[in-house]
Amino acid sequence: MPKRLVIVESPAKAKTIAKYLGSDFEVLASVGHIRDLADPKEVPAEKKKGPVGKFSIDVDNDFLPYYVVSPGKSKTVSDLKAAMKSAEELYLATDEDREGEAIAWHLLEVLKPKIPVRRMVFNEITKEAIQAAANNTRALNEDLVQAQETRRVVDRLVGYEISPVLWRKINRGLSAGRVQSPAIRMIVQRERERMAFVTASYASVTVGLSKDEIGFEAKLTAVSGKRLATGKSFDEGGRLNQDALVLSVELADSIAKGLPGSALRVQSVEAKPSTRKPYAPFTTSTLQQEASRKLGMSAKQAMDTAQQLYQEGYITYMRTDSPSLSQQAISAARAAGAELFGKELVADAPRLYGSKSKNAQEAHEAVRPSGEVFKHPSELAGLLHGRSLALYELIWRRTVASQMADAKLSTTSVKFSAEQGGQVLELSASGTTVTYKGFLAVYDETREDESEEQAKLPNLADGDELTALTAESKSHQTQPPARYTEASLVKALEEQGIGRPSTYAAIISTILSKGYVVKRGSALVPEWIAFTVTRFLEENFADLVDYEFTAKMEEDLDRIALGELERSTWLKDFYFSENGLKSTVESLGESDPRSINSFDIGEGIQLRTGKYGPYLEVLEGEDRKIVNIPEGLTPDELTHAKAIELINTPAAEDRVLGKEPSSGLDIIVKDGRYGAYVTLVDEGNPKPKTASLFKSMSVTTVTLEQALELLSLPRVLGTDPETGSEITAQNGKYGPYLKRGNDSRSLASEEEIFSLSLDQAIEIYKQPKYGARRTASTPLREFGEDPASGKPVVAKTGQFGNYVTDGVINATVPKDEPLEELSNDRAFELLAIRREKLGVAPGEAPKTSKTTRKKR
Repeated sequence: MPKRLVIVESPAKAKTIAKYLGSDFEVLASVGHIRDLADPKEVPAEKKKGPVGKFSIDVDNDFLPYYVVSPGKSKTVSDLKAAMKSAEELYLATDEDREGEAIAWHLLEVLKPKIPVRRMVFNEITKEAIQAAANNTRALNEDLVQAQETRRVVDRLVGYEISPVLWRKINRGLSAGRVQSPAIRMIVQRERERMAFVTASYASVTVGLSKDEIGFEAKLTAVSGKRLATGKSFDEGGRLNQDALVLSVELADSIAKGLPGSALRVQSVEAKPSTRKPYAPFTTSTLQQEASRKLGMSAKQAMDTAQQLYQEGYITYMRTDSPSLSQQAISAARAAGAELFGKELVADAPRLYGSKSKNAQEAHEAVRPSGEVFKHPSELAGLLHGRSLALYELIWRRTVASQMADAKLSTTSVKFSAEQGGQVLELSASGTTVTYKGFLAVYDETREDESEEQAKLPNLADGDELTALTAESKSHQTQPPARYTEASLVKALEEQGIGRPSTYAAIISTILSKGYVVKRGSALVPEWIAFTVTRFLEENFADLVDYEFTAKMEEDLDRIALGELERSTWLKDFYFSENGLKSTVESLGESDPRSINSFDIGEGIQLRTGKYGPYLEVLEGEDRKIVNIPEGLTPDELTHAKAIELINTPAAEDRVLGKEPSSGLDIIVKDGRYGAYVTLVDEGNPKPKTASLFKSMSVTTVTLEQALELLSLPRVLGTDPETGSEITAQNGKYGPYLKRGNDSRSLASEEEIFSLSLDQAIEIYKQPKYGARRTASTPLREFGEDPASGKPVVAKTGQFGNYVTDGVINATVPKDEPLEELSNDRAFELLAIRREKLGVAPGEAPKTSKTTRKKR
């Protein structure tokens, strides 16, 4: 009997939706996009000449994209076409945003259905929502498709025009991006501010007081009518920017020593009531910010976890610019608040929150628990775990709190005075108490301002006298602007209008994986190569990294999505106009690569960003001295004084470890471009024997005995009695391994090179190179059942790095995709791509290991 075919993006989503549609429907997944712009290398020979061969876009023919089915998706397309043959209707149920609309359009273009097609959209995966969506379909929104395709074309043009310029002018492997580059510039600009910041010093005095068994503190604020300077009294140059007394450490110490036992008289008591409104329900942006700040999750982890919660039916759609709630959600939130915290803590009338999005098509409901009745987090404790449960609870609390009453607070400020040595000291204390909890009853433990002072003060009145119990002086230094964290960068990007909330996680993942930025704790620190690239783009592609220009481009894409702007006209202006991308690239003149890659540290010291990392260069007469930058030294820490210290520090390579017994040659340790190593000092040999240090070793602690062991490699374990071949253990580009003829096997650690016995090595060789041996090792992560093969998928590590496997097929995980952030669907997709390259069906093993190696 013919069925109605429903296509969604995710296997997990398909599984959940199928439960609600019944036997009349068949639900299959496209597993994301099924096609994309071709790699220019895949373009047919007849199209190689011209823009199609360069961009896979025919810029001379209305920017016509050249699409191909994505690697690993041929089998998916075949399965969808086969299912469509027995279907009476096709429902495209991809997400209701630009990307989801584009996926639906690509499915139509590839599948070419001859049966009726319906666009099915929903904001949550509940039985009621899914059945309602199936009964209320619409046509494909061509404007949304055009906006997404324009975005894809622009990103390809920017990347493929500018990245080769970076390769020529700076270094291979660099990349530029329409949103990526402005985000990097933000982080670099903040580091520049830190580098230019001049620290100022000042001191403070704090007094300990008590009344009615309530202890509290008062701070010295003025001396003889002269207000004391605080951190806010200085500008970024360390200059005093207001009329204030800078308290020295000596004076602060003197005042503090004389205060204990002194009488402090209350000069005034002022109580100010205040009201705090609850925060709006989560948008994509605020969800990422709060998940980062309160749960320690990266933007990508937050989005992946939210997507999983959405696909399993626990929350509404997680990509939205809107904080508004439906009437159903408002009723559910108010009911939950009344039941759990009392009706008196719920707002008198429903609270409405407006959307700031200019694109109504993307202004979905806020991210909130799904359904007519919100499930309390405790109800899901057996179904959700770890991050999933923590994120659901955060969403639940924020949503319920949004419909509760205002919190009422009272802030009391008390001013004291004391006399000391003919001077009048003025001090102050303050405390805030909650007089009516309101929404804080549900959102208090995760309040927005974690630093909010909640000191409790006793009842005080004008004229009261208290005795100072203790007094402490402290020295302070003004602090440079804080580096961006993932949360604050997401907030800054949103405020500047750069990118869209759904892209923030990808932006941050990209700049981290590309090596432009590293994380130090939660802070995002730019590498020196980010300074080089940003400076080059500022000088040659100012618009690309201009925040206003980038935000205007986002607004134009929104207008295309709303049908207010024509795609073709906009692209022609962007690419072909007088100041367009094409003419800007073509007008670039010759430039000195050394000047682009150089930064003046002062007094003849230059920092250069070389092929293998940053280093200091200093000219000493005719000699040129090179000094590597220590790993972990951030740009703002590389002051002129620090550079001098590094230059004058004896280099590690100056350390002679001892002599090699057989030759009598000295062994020295060096820190080279490829890492630390030991080598023989052999003047007559241009290529003396060398050996890399193990990861567990350091140039400052490596011993002569360790160096001799390293230089003795490869280590011969013995001869395999079955093959007659010698087995050796050695270190290579991809880590430690065994070698027997042309057959190699990876080892778990470098230390095994010296500890492994011949018998142990033979046992390793008895195990299959693929499959059994690797499957027996402990998985690094589990992803669930592969919808294609039906086998459990896990992540492991091997000779070539991390990989995913279903026990039959192994697929390498790209180095720029952190394993902890890999989603289930991405793991399944990597396996599908690998199967297609090997030409095998799901669950089918490669024909022979020889074929596997050839196609790998």
